[in-house]
Amino acid sequence: DMRISLALLILLLAAAWTGSQGMSFRSSRAQCCSKEMLSRRKIPEFRIRGYVETAPSCTQRAVLVKLPRGMVCVDRKEKWFQEYLRKQKQPNSTST
Repeated sequence: DMRISLALLILLLAAAWTGSQGMSFRSSRAQCCSKEMLSRRKIPEFRIRGYVETAPSCTQRAVLVKLPRGMVCVDRKEKWFQEYLRKQKQPNSTST
């Protein structure tokens, strides 16, 4: 079942993330996303706490989206993510 494997993946990611919480995003050991790790589903904007692009050395160009309970890999070409980025760039955004 796809949902179960996704839930497991999220748990693993969350565990890995909390383990490295002490280190900054810019750690020398760059976090990469494999194609299998990419989330196919749209993440609601209110859950996004921030994001960081994976290193250029990663084979799969992706974005690590920071959620309240861990991280998730997203293809930066995803339509909803592009929309999110566009909204972030607007100075008159209503999020305070």
